[in-house]
Amino acid sequence: MPIWQYIILFLSVLFGGSLGFLFNKESKNWLQLILSFSGAYILGITVLHLMPWVFGSDIPNIGLWVIGGFFAQIFLEQLSVGVEHGHIHAPHKYTVGFVISVMLGLSVHAFVEGIPLSYYGEHYMQEHGHSHTHNHLLYGIILHHIPAALALVILLKVSGVKKRVNWLCLSIFAAMSPLGAAASNLTVIPANIQTGILAFAVGSLLHIATVILFEMDSPGHHKIPGRKLIAITLGIGFSILTIV
Repeated sequence: MPIWQYIILFLSVLFGGSLGFLFNKESKNWLQLILSFSGAYILGITVLHLMPWVFGSDIPNIGLWVIGGFFAQIFLEQLSVGVEHGHIHAPHKYTVGFVISVMLGLSVHAFVEGIPLSYYGEHYMQEHGHSHTHNHLLYGIILHHIPAALALVILLKVSGVKKRVNWLCLSIFAAMSPLGAAASNLTVIPANIQTGILAFAVGSLLHIATVILFEMDSPGHHKIPGRKLIAITLGIGFSILTIV
């Protein structure tokens, strides 16, 4: 995995989080538009690229890894209060335990997502006979982490967390996926386990993308606002362009 990918992965989270210092909880309309685009893009690359590779492997019961990732994400979101898909549920009273819980859920999620980054591009290139790697998984994670970082900063800010602590938490979150990729790069992981980890990440991404998109309609009306529908269409459109 080239060094520039580690850098952009880290800086993209800092960028998303820095926007959170400019916005407040009432700025959720912008956050929802970003989430609509990223959720649609993630769903697109997952279905068009990641799932065919996972289910095209000869690993028995590979679907169990996907299911495991899906339900593991449900558990992690009990810790992170849904920051991964833009939820901002500030507690009535700020506690250190709340911050630790949010950061634990986010960090584990981001670390696991980063693991396949160290080998996915190379495997994709070999399997498809391309002379260059494809970075749709990297871009999907970046597009997912930017709004998550924005939501994290707003959540901590409205919870009364000091700015320097907020920056510390943001930096920890930013480091998790690069650390996951680095750990994978420095470890000899059997090919079948690599595919299993990717399948686990696929389950996690599927959960996040579907939650984002299912929450796009107006409450009780089952109707998606026009701006969000445009964002979703653009996200799916860009994901389709990756197969051209």
